[in-house]
Amino acid sequence: MTRILIIDDEPQILRALRINLTARQYEVTTAADATHGLREAEHSHPDLIVLDLGLPDLDGVEVIRKLRTWSPVPIVVLSGRGGSQEKVAALDAGADDYVTKPFSVDELLARVRAVTRRLAAPDAPVVVELGDYTVDLERHVAHRTEDPETTVRLTPTEWKLLALLVTNPGKLVSQRQLLQDVWGPTYLTESHYLRQYMAQLRRKFETDPSRPRHLLTDAGMGYRFQP
Repeated sequence: MTRILIIDDEPQILRALRINLTARQYEVTTAADATHGLREAEHSHPDLIVLDLGLPDLDGVEVIRKLRTWSPVPIVVLSGRGGSQEKVAALDAGADDYVTKPFSVDELLARVRAVTRRLAAPDAPVVVELGDYTVDLERHVAHRTEDPETTVRLTPTEWKLLALLVTNPGKLVSQRQLLQDVWGPTYLTESHYLRQYMAQLRRKFETDPSRPRHLLTDAGMGYRFQP
């Protein structure tokens, strides 16, 4: 059973999430502040943490940084801070996804499921279905699933960018991480590179590039692959 730790100072949110997650066969523990949350994380080693940023004793971004000094546990941020700066700060500190309050429980559960699916798959997939296409990351071959002779040509940079996204299905991958992993640490402010290359990938894989279904943008934050 997947163990989830919820750190939030709002009792009604703790209660609602405990009920909804327990009903879906998750094992749930809660903490109302950062001190108890960090202690519980160290004690119980949860499989996933749902974390509010506006805690009474320590900023949530600092909690993420502290967790990342010793644990790779996936973190889904749940916060009333809707600005892109706050979201980017949380993602850059090591959060895996971000849901803004007020939120839909169904949306949060979908994000939790996406993260827990990745937990259940120990090895990154080699072959991925992307809409009407099959992408073989090991052989660097992409083709229409129903017509293997119709191949898609990708540049080395496009392969690197695509691989980062499709091996993290459902996960928001921050602009900073993509720029660093694909182009290097000296390109962290060159977000126009991402826009250009994502547009190219959509033209090659999406049925309607102007309304993508699989290679999605989270404005101001990053990109995600939706299977």
